[in-house]
Amino acid sequence: MDYNDNNPRRDFIKKAALGTLGFSLMGMGISAKSYGRILGANDRVQVGIVGFSNRFKNSLYPAFMNHSKELNFEFVGVSDIWNRRRDEAEAFIKEKSGGKIKKYRNNDELYASKNLDAVIISTADFQHALMGVEAVRNGKDAYIEKPLAETIEDARAVLKAVEETGKIVQIGSQRRSAPNYISANEYIKSGKFGDIKMVEMSWNVNQPGRWRLPKLVNEIRKEDTDWDRFLMNRPKVAWDPRKYLEYRLFWPYSSGIPGQWMSHQIDTVHWFTDLEHPRSVVANGGTYLWQDGRENPDTLTAVFDYGPLNDPKKGFQVVYTSRFTNSAGGVKELYYSNGGMLNLDTNQVTSEGGLTQSMANEMGLKANLLADYTLPTRAEKVSTDANTGGDPMTSLHMRNWMECVRSRKTPNASVRAGYNHSLATIMTRVAMQTGKRVTFDDAKQDVIVS
Repeated sequence: MDYNDNNPRRDFIKKAALGTLGFSLMGMGISAKSYGRILGANDRVQVGIVGFSNRFKNSLYPAFMNHSKELNFEFVGVSDIWNRRRDEAEAFIKEKSGGKIKKYRNNDELYASKNLDAVIISTADFQHALMGVEAVRNGKDAYIEKPLAETIEDARAVLKAVEETGKIVQIGSQRRSAPNYISANEYIKSGKFGDIKMVEMSWNVNQPGRWRLPKLVNEIRKEDTDWDRFLMNRPKVAWDPRKYLEYRLFWPYSSGIPGQWMSHQIDTVHWFTDLEHPRSVVANGGTYLWQDGRENPDTLTAVFDYGPLNDPKKGFQVVYTSRFTNSAGGVKELYYSNGGMLNLDTNQVTSEGGLTQSMANEMGLKANLLADYTLPTRAEKVSTDANTGGDPMTSLHMRNWMECVRSRKTPNASVRAGYNHSLATIMTRVAMQTGKRVTFDDAKQDVIVS
């Protein structure tokens, strides 16, 4: 198929739409800049793959394909600096869908190509933000895996780029599209739960191979990839296949646990409360079992203080724990008020731990016990385990992005949401590395070490 044939029709649709509807855009809540990219229903949205990762292959690809036919999207190219990944992507797409994609050695080549509307970015953690900047500055919408950014400088850069270009960007915080989490957000904001006073979160696995790729480390050759491009704005160091492939174990390429897992869970705190970042963070971590040369801890505990910046008497605490040494407890997200608990593993609200009448009598108070309530999921329950397969949650999130690419509406996990979860994960990483209490200066938009 020659995609150049679509250009005249696409240009005509854009010009006609702007000419007839320009005066009503503000009333619709859509800027002229964004509206100029609305595609007609018959225009196929052409998407590039930036980084042929396991995350893309096992989760993002099936999520995309669940909706590609209905919404008229297709993959047309792959950019990956390792030639093996480019070849694997080409073979994978052909096997799964019978489609053909073009291969590009880097993003410069990808963005120089024609007929590309959007990209899905699933590269090394530290690359997400700057590759997001590349995408939107080249006029492309983007789905960007989390964490959005691992440094405050990168976070500021991508936030500015997206806000200035008006591009549609969805961050891979897929809980924001999951029915049970949407219901939890609505329930808490209804006031029925009461004020949040404590949140306990955990993500525990017992997987010696977690983030390790020894076979590939032995097979990759420097001459088959582009090490300088991989490093982007990180210090120029000698070739290291472990840092290329097992980057989640090494700073400054990843913060490890905060960026990979905590970013998902702490994002729900921001979402449910409309708070943008913690007031303070303290954290401790270490490598207590997997002595394999890694720099990022296999065990982490972080304690957050959240609440209004102008009223320290109001707020709540979040305790986050994660370990690679024992999987007991699995993945948990528990919200507590004085009246009970919201459990996002069971989707149940209960009076467990609430103020009973016998306890209240001593202080002349009334009992405070939540009514039992099951969160309406409006769909099949979505798992909260550590599986990276093609799960329903990611499918719903990908669909939301695809629909927003057409409608030009803000996706469920906006760049601002990604910026905010990055503030929390960056504060945690700094607290862990320094052993200090970390706060955030809103005026300067900068992390402060006490």
